[in-house]
Amino acid sequence: MTPERLARIKQTLNTRQPDLSVLTDQVHKPRNLSAIIRSCDAFGLANMHVVWPKEGFRAFRKTAGGSYNWVTTHTHRSMDEAIESLKGQGNKLYAAQLSDRAIDFREADYTVPCTVIMGNEVDGVSPDAAAQADEHIVIPMMGMVESLNVSSACAIILSEAQRQRKLAGMFDQRRLPDDEYNRLLFRWCQPTVKRYCDDRNLPYPPINPETGELVDGVGWMQEVRKLRANRPRWDDEPKVTADEQ
Repeated sequence: MTPERLARIKQTLNTRQPDLSVLTDQVHKPRNLSAIIRSCDAFGLANMHVVWPKEGFRAFRKTAGGSYNWVTTHTHRSMDEAIESLKGQGNKLYAAQLSDRAIDFREADYTVPCTVIMGNEVDGVSPDAAAQADEHIVIPMMGMVESLNVSSACAIILSEAQRQRKLAGMFDQRRLPDDEYNRLLFRWCQPTVKRYCDDRNLPYPPINPETGELVDGVGWMQEVRKLRANRPRWDDEPKVTADEQ
């Protein structure tokens, strides 16, 4: 971990917006999903929400360019579940949807806690989700085509959200809660140790926030080895007590 790399990680975390997110409504093309993740990272979003298409969710990593490492992706079983969760957190929902009540996307207020809903490539936002949205937003079109690719539309909308939030000074100080900041700082500084811990359901060891390095890497690994050595194996013979004999 070089000082320059650590400084960039901290600067990125300091500008992350925890109360601005995107929710995809069964977007099914991996390239589109990955491009949306990339836009979320580029415009400072901390979270993206996904309702799985029928064939399941799979980020196309080549298109994402590694952005999946920097944006926390939450998956939901249904739009109703996702909307209930997001509204419960106080988010206003903006559905990218052409309708009689749609407004120009630049007229929406993105400085409030909000989520932008992007529909799938064929049907757009589902009717139930559109009905539950607080606002419908559209990007005015001046050409022969009626709509943009979903990932392109998402990038345009997030650019406006970033512009509004920058004018409001919302990038000038850290907005991530301490626990989330520290969790992400560890995951970004120590990706190999993070994977090791996640695979084995282990708590993350402490790191020095000034260097990004483990406080006591050798001591932590020794404790992990002791813990794993004392765990019962699946093929261990059960011990028979005197009462059972």
